[in-house]
Amino acid sequence: MPTAPPSLYTGGGRRKYLTAQERERFVAAAASSTPEIETLCLMLVWTGCRISEALTLTMADLDVEGGTVSVHCLKKRRPGIVREVPVPLTFLAHVRQVHGHGRPEDRLWPIARCTAWRQVKEAMIAARVGATAASPKGLRHGFGVHALRSGVPLNLLQRWLGHADIATTAIYADAMGPEERAIAARMWSPAL
Repeated sequence: MPTAPPSLYTGGGRRKYLTAQERERFVAAAASSTPEIETLCLMLVWTGCRISEALTLTMADLDVEGGTVSVHCLKKRRPGIVREVPVPLTFLAHVRQVHGHGRPEDRLWPIARCTAWRQVKEAMIAARVGATAASPKGLRHGFGVHALRSGVPLNLLQRWLGHADIATTAIYADAMGPEERAIAARMWSPAL
C-alpha cells in the first residue's frame, strides 16, 4: 500500500508546525523549566533535530568556537551519518554553562525519550501551542518553515534536517508566509 506524501497538515487540514509566535511563546515557557529541560527545548528549536537525536548529544558534539552542533542521524539505517547545524553562540555558551561538568562522551540529557517528550509537551501547553503542532515534531516542522521564510536555501535546509530526498524538505515551502499573504492582500479592497 503506498504511503501518503509528507505534509505539514493533518488529514483534517490542521497545521502540524509551530508558528513564529508559538515558537517565541515556547522559548519563554521553556525558560520556566529546569535549566536542563530548557536547554533540551532550545536544542530542538535551534537545530530542528528529532528528540531522539537530541537525547544522544554529548558535550563533544558541541563546537562552541565554530557555533555548530553535530547531530548524529538516527533515522538512517547505517551509523556514522552526522550533520553539523549552526546555532547561536550564546545558546552554545548557555548549554556549556548548564551541562559543563562531566566527560565529553556523557550525554547532555541522560533521560528517557518518553520523559523528554513529556517535558517538551508541558512547555508546549504552557506556551498555548495549537494541539496538532504541540509536539517535538511540531518544533522540527517549525524550524523548517522558519528557515525557509528566513531565506535559507532548500538544499542547505535539507542537509540541516538530514533528509535523504529534497522532496521531503520541499514540504516546508508549502506553508503560507508573509510574502504570500502580502500578494493575496493586493486582491482585497474596501469596495468588495
